[in-house]
Amino acid sequence: MAEGLLPVGSEAPVFAAQTTDGERIALPDFRGTQAVLLMFYPQDDTPGCTRQMCLARDEGARYLEAGVARFGVNPGSLDSHVDFRDKYTLDFPLIVDDNAEIASAYGVLTDAGVARATYLIGRDGRIAYAEPGTHGADEVLGALRG
Repeated sequence: MAEGLLPVGSEAPVFAAQTTDGERIALPDFRGTQAVLLMFYPQDDTPGCTRQMCLARDEGARYLEAGVARFGVNPGSLDSHVDFRDKYTLDFPLIVDDNAEIASAYGVLTDAGVARATYLIGRDGRIAYAEPGTHGADEVLGALRG
């Protein structure tokens, strides 16, 4: 799957999507103001996905301090995302990836579904960090510091 990830330094694919906050967000809205953390995960409310999203929740203050907007991304329904967010008190929005279009654009769509991956998009709209799996704030934020 790592071969499918987009390279660091490349322009991040633009997307617009519905979130659990009831808003429609678009990647260009963050350009010049905030970095964006996209955490792709296979399914709401499964053990691995819960650990991944709760880690991002628990490290939220560090991301906030660094000016990073966090988003969980998968093709689950809005209702499923809202239930997952509420059950684990996630303090960031989950994106509804209709038809897995965002996952496909970011190279994380496999025959088995969405693969777990972490992307950090800098304020310049370029990919600053791209790795398969779950990664903590130390590693991810290190990409912003260079």
